[in-house]
Amino acid sequence: MIKIKSEKMKTTKLILASFFATIAFTSCSNDDSEKEQAIPAIDKIELGLGNNETATIGQDFHFNAEVTASDKIENVQVKIVQKSTETYSKVWSHEITWTQYAGAKNATIHKHFDIPEDAVEGKYDFIIIINDQNGTKLEIKKNLTIYKLENIPVNPVASVFTLFINDAFMYRKGKFSDETAKYKNNDIFSSQVTLEGVKGDGIMYLLLINKNTKHNPESVDQIDFSKVIVYDVFEHKNMAEAGQFSNIPWDGTKFLRETPKITIGASKDNNLPVPQDLVANKSWATGNYTFLVLYKNTTYNINFSQSLELPFAL
Repeated sequence: MIKIKSEKMKTTKLILASFFATIAFTSCSNDDSEKEQAIPAIDKIELGLGNNETATIGQDFHFNAEVTASDKIENVQVKIVQKSTETYSKVWSHEITWTQYAGAKNATIHKHFDIPEDAVEGKYDFIIIINDQNGTKLEIKKNLTIYKLENIPVNPVASVFTLFINDAFMYRKGKFSDETAKYKNNDIFSSQVTLEGVKGDGIMYLLLINKNTKHNPESVDQIDFSKVIVYDVFEHKNMAEAGQFSNIPWDGTKFLRETPKITIGASKDNNLPVPQDLVANKSWATGNYTFLVLYKNTTYNINFSQSLELPFAL
């Protein structure tokens, strides 16, 4: 009887051991399965300045995305490929792979690259691929329209980019009047910026940004107003034909708007509708500032930017 009981106990133990092993194996298998299914994530995708999803042949193109790997990034790829539903003048595609993010868990992919001269006009799929070192990948497809330069609905170009210090020229026609000049407390800052090739509706901001803020907006929509000094903001409405737009418009005989001015060290800026408190924002300091022009054509969702570095001695 004792022997029989012992054998039964052994059998029971073997069955239980097998049962728990099965559970453990199934649990591990599920964990492995879940791990295999984990893929990278992507956020804050921007195609073109202001995320307008347009590009111009032979011109600079802006791409931004924030990536989080499941394990670690292997590489990041972008592909521009023709849509099967569209007709093109010839077959064309473009591909770029960035490997410098390998090994990182998170990365901000901020890139500027030229659209090749042999590109073809049309509507494209812009494919973003994040390859993970764990063997998984994330693939996102966005829309992109590529234009020839002459066919862009609006093509803003600065024909006048002039800065003044106390009503004297500080910067004009691509050069400083005095290479050693610096803006000081109580100096009067002013500027005239004129854009060609705009129509419809648009708005332009002229900003001073302390470089220590590390704020570098590339479009109107990216402005953090707590980190900028608004020298001027001006807009146009219902321009039927492509033409000129200036913050100090000229009709051929006279200026139609008084030149805006701001005193270096002023307590308020020229933001509209409510000026900002520059004292509270600690906006003024000795060092280098960026004078930044940002324009957005709200009719065609086309953006323009141009900048210049200025020294301040306060």
